[in-house]
Amino acid sequence: MKKMFSMSLVMLLAISVILAGCGSKNQGASNASGGDTGSSAKTSNVQIGMVTDVGGVNDKSFNQSAWEALQATEKETGAKVKYLQSKSDQDYIPNLNQFVKGNFDLTWGIGFNLANAIGQVAKDNPNKNLAIIDSVVDAPNVKSVVFAENEGSFLVGVVAGKLTKTNKIGFVGGQDSPLIKRFEKGFEAGIKAVNPNAKLEVNYTGAFDKPDLGKAAAATIYNDGADIIFHAAGGSGTGVFNEALARKKQGQQVWVIGVDKDQSLEFGDDVTLTSMVKRVDEAVKRVSQEVVDGKFKGGIETLALKDNGVGLADTSTKNVPKDVLDLVEQYKQKIIKGEITVPSK
Repeated sequence: MKKMFSMSLVMLLAISVILAGCGSKNQGASNASGGDTGSSAKTSNVQIGMVTDVGGVNDKSFNQSAWEALQATEKETGAKVKYLQSKSDQDYIPNLNQFVKGNFDLTWGIGFNLANAIGQVAKDNPNKNLAIIDSVVDAPNVKSVVFAENEGSFLVGVVAGKLTKTNKIGFVGGQDSPLIKRFEKGFEAGIKAVNPNAKLEVNYTGAFDKPDLGKAAAATIYNDGADIIFHAAGGSGTGVFNEALARKKQGQQVWVIGVDKDQSLEFGDDVTLTSMVKRVDEAVKRVSQEVVDGKFKGGIETLALKDNGVGLADTSTKNVPKDVLDLVEQYKQKIIKGEITVPSK
């Protein structure tokens, strides 16, 4: 009898171990899929494509901001996103067509250099949705998103004008175009508003994907005595930062003002005075969400200071004194109220 009891006890223990093992497997599967959230992950049949300009998706500027926004859209909505990188302007139409012919629900072109290609593809495919950043394409199936870069540039001009110690300030542009001129002229107006004695030296690299040219342009300006450079040069602007970082290591007090996104996150607070942020990411997310919701419409959308479409990076407090930031806010409100009209050319 005692032997039978012992055998029964062993069998019960064995069954308990087996049941516990099954429970562990189920719990592990739940954790592997993200845990028991009470709802399944969002899914969507929407496909969104993005074609970069020659600056590339890792330009630490507007192409990168746009791609990060699409990745966030994918995570939040379940839409499928993909990008194609353009090595030259000859790639624009083939890349756009790859998405359009692949029946993507929306195809983005990032940068004004894609305007002609977007226009041609939109004309050839009137039933397909396209969108472009930084240029206007007059077609009913294209959403054009543009920004008041001159207004945001005015504000960083105020910062530069107040904080320069040499009264020499630089601007490095990419391609000499109406778009980049808006950055330059707004920046110049902001400097002059607070420091009429400051001189602005301008240097264009002629490209958005040549860091070596950006570095050379910055070196020329710093050698002439400038202590602050604002760049609007896309990937070429990486060279501006590299030149400034090299000089910082030598003990020279120089700064760079970043563009399009908070570039202190890429290059550090030691060299980034502030950044003129364009909310490319928010624009891309908003228009892409319209497609997900089935509410996409072509047309022009302009984002200015009043729309929070441009402005200073939140991290500006690290290097810009409070009294200067307060002055920036005063000028911002004057621009929003129409008391100041910022030149664009």
